[in-house]
Amino acid sequence: MSDEILVNVSPMETRVALVENGLVQEIYLERTRGKGLVGNIYKGKVVRVLPGMQAAFVDIGLERAGFIHASDFYSNQTASNQIDSAEPTSTEGDAREPGTSPIKDIRELAREGQPLVVQVVKDPISTKGARLTTQLSLSARNLVYMPYANHVGISARIEEEAERDRLKNLLEQAIAATDAQRTGGFIVRTLAEGCCVDELRADIPFLLKLWNSVEDGIEKATVPARVYQDLPLFMRTLRDLVRPLIEKVRIDSAEAHEAMGRFAQKYAPEIMDKLEHYTGDRPLFDLNGVEDELERALDTQVPLKSGGYLIVEQTEAMTTIDVNTGAFVGRRNLEETIFKTNLEAATTIARQLRLRNLGGIIILDFIDMQEPEHQRQVLRSLEKAMESDRARTTITSVSELGLIEMTRKRTRESLGQIMCEPCPVCKGRGVLKTPQTVCYEIFREILREARVYDNDKFLVLAAQSVIDCLLDEESAHVADLETFVGRTIEFRVETIYNQEQYDIVLV
Repeated sequence: MSDEILVNVSPMETRVALVENGLVQEIYLERTRGKGLVGNIYKGKVVRVLPGMQAAFVDIGLERAGFIHASDFYSNQTASNQIDSAEPTSTEGDAREPGTSPIKDIRELAREGQPLVVQVVKDPISTKGARLTTQLSLSARNLVYMPYANHVGISARIEEEAERDRLKNLLEQAIAATDAQRTGGFIVRTLAEGCCVDELRADIPFLLKLWNSVEDGIEKATVPARVYQDLPLFMRTLRDLVRPLIEKVRIDSAEAHEAMGRFAQKYAPEIMDKLEHYTGDRPLFDLNGVEDELERALDTQVPLKSGGYLIVEQTEAMTTIDVNTGAFVGRRNLEETIFKTNLEAATTIARQLRLRNLGGIIILDFIDMQEPEHQRQVLRSLEKAMESDRARTTITSVSELGLIEMTRKRTRESLGQIMCEPCPVCKGRGVLKTPQTVCYEIFREILREARVYDNDKFLVLAAQSVIDCLLDEESAHVADLETFVGRTIEFRVETIYNQEQYDIVLV
């Protein structure tokens, strides 16, 4: 099966699915009312400096102030200037760090009320504001431009040394040919692997003109203001996702297809033949099973073909993934059954991390394996499956408790965070108090009220399940309570109440 990209565009949102070997591997969403901020450049104002955290908060005009750590300032930046950079801020996060300098005290870098030009490297997630940097960068198809840097680098995901050397030489030739030696630094992106000098050279004038426009915006902007916004999702798809293995990019919008064609004609003519306007009667995502994958990506349980399953739990602090054998009993012995389940789970976990875009700290609880060789093979299987992930990952060995700890770079919200909100009934706990628990809360509340008020009776308003419990298995306790407080207790079902809601009315 071929690899392809599916682009679904509507007035409300744009959705992009990356399909590899017939399986959906990644899904991207961008809603008209909630576009991602990664890559945007703002002229903001420092509103608070925190020496204890070596960080500062910057007002960039959003609901919550952004956060910037001292390490995210240029190595020789002070509170009054921004003139150098040690590392680019690519949205890919795939550039090698050419070297680091000692981090200065945040008080030398920022002061309250100071205007500061920053770029968003992580979207606001949950209660956290955007993560910011002053290490500005702009992306084209093959290059990342760093206006305040002065070095040439190669994407860390291009591992072959011969290709790295070739690309570095080509980039230096391209810079010399455009007389851009003193204009900043460049990083060759992963997508540029195998490209020629003309392809690199074509990006440089575009990036320089774009930076001149941003500089002009910075000079004219009043604080706080956005001075640069990254391309919309369907355009970023051509810039960031299309690679040689992609055979088709199918778009279901005539307008978006035309715009992507113009973009490709100007910046990547070699992918023009891959663009295809989908005009079928059946929705593009339905036809390719993406809608079903989206629904399954919101479930906590992920079935395995063997009969086992994963349990995926995302919290504020970390994501945990538990592996279970389920109905899989194997054919030989327990250890072999566990090993086969864990091997399948390793591949499925790698796909689920990409599909759900889970980031941060991730704890994998594989089924305990007694054989050290089985542990090594499962770990190697996981590492191999993660090689195709564009996000930067770090995987540890199996711990003494049988856990594998890993991190995955998080720059935007997960699918669950974008598409869902905490349950208003359980407030995100994932569980409800039982009817019996609520009954006992009602009893305690009646006792408290009876000591304070001299009323004739109590009227209890609650959900059907709670009233049923009060009138059935707890009826004897209700009778004892009436005798103890010396008042009648009546009950009424409130259909709009959830299981945990109740009211006690004094009559």
